[in-house]
Amino acid sequence: MTTTELWCDRCGESATATAHPACASARELEPPRFCPRCRRRMKVQVLPVGWSAVCVEHGEVRG
Repeated sequence: MTTTELWCDRCGESATATAHPACASARELEPPRFCPRCRRRMKVQVLPVGWSAVCVEHGEVRG
């Protein structure tokens, strides 16, 4: 199983087609919105100590 990130986790567009400088700077402050492996929209919850993002296919990521 590979963990290649094919999609931008902020805008959902191809991660390899173009550079995403605005997405990279926004991701320093925001949680991901899209799963980088399958491009599905994730359920994001902002917590007092960080955030939690869940993809129905690939599970949970915390930050």
